[in-house]
Amino acid sequence: MAVFNEIGWDIACLRCGMVNVAAIRNRSRWILVDAALSGYGRTIRNAAEERFGSGARPAAIVLTHGHFDHVGSLEYLLDEWDVPVYAHRLEMPYLTGRSAYPPPDPLVGRGGMTLLSRAYPRGPIDLSGRVRELPADGAVPDVNGWRWIRTPGHTPGHVSLFREIDRTLVSGDALMTTRQESIAALLTQRRELHGPPAYFTPDWDGARDSVATLAALSPDLLMPGHGQPWRGESMREALYTLAEEFDRAERPRFGRYATQSAISDERGVLMLPPDPLPAVLAGLGAIAATAGLAWVVAAAQKRMVARHT
Repeated sequence: MAVFNEIGWDIACLRCGMVNVAAIRNRSRWILVDAALSGYGRTIRNAAEERFGSGARPAAIVLTHGHFDHVGSLEYLLDEWDVPVYAHRLEMPYLTGRSAYPPPDPLVGRGGMTLLSRAYPRGPIDLSGRVRELPADGAVPDVNGWRWIRTPGHTPGHVSLFREIDRTLVSGDALMTTRQESIAALLTQRRELHGPPAYFTPDWDGARDSVATLAALSPDLLMPGHGQPWRGESMREALYTLAEEFDRAERPRFGRYATQSAISDERGVLMLPPDPLPAVLAGLGAIAATAGLAWVVAAAQKRMVARHT
């Protein structure tokens, strides 16, 4: 049976397929951070009862952002628990039925997950009447000592959670400890530090600045949305290096959002850069047609030569 694994003081991690959820305790209360992929609601509920007792329910669910792999089991969990959901105000369009997220970019990141990205749900979901804005003062509801930090780039209202006393960081998708674009890396959980998934990041300036913000916190324990938790000096060194070399190491050289970000506000997506994929496909088609024509001509010439010899 899947269980929440203790990774630090009053924080535990549950892996649900390719994504993590966290349980943060505060004395007799606890909150759930994120809600995984669709189909994991029963797993999360059972793991919560194993950890906190029969009938246990969180005081709240806090979302780092609203992508499908972080809200997929919300409907099931809210039916079971009937608790408030919190997210940043700039995530509200995607959580209240007003706007879909920007389209993914299958031209960046290299890997099986990237090639499949056009099939991933973009929402929106509709939690109208159930989702609330995170407190403007940075407090995380129902758990003392934690604060939320805005870390946009992957989504406009993406947040990470941080506890100063022991420098524990819940990064959502602003930082990951696996190469999310690669199916092989997901299966093996090979540990390496990266920024957000390239194929689903429409604002690379924001993503770079968010990594720099998190590096400045000098965390001791990192719990990412994807990959294994990572603690200590080796993680911090990798984080400092990532912040310094982000544009070279992470930012795509080509793609829909490589040089121009999607523009969003409280209403949702306002402007998208042109999609280069049709032109790329047309170019590949022209190359293939030219190659095919060249093959036909060469074959015809060989037949002519054969007839005269």
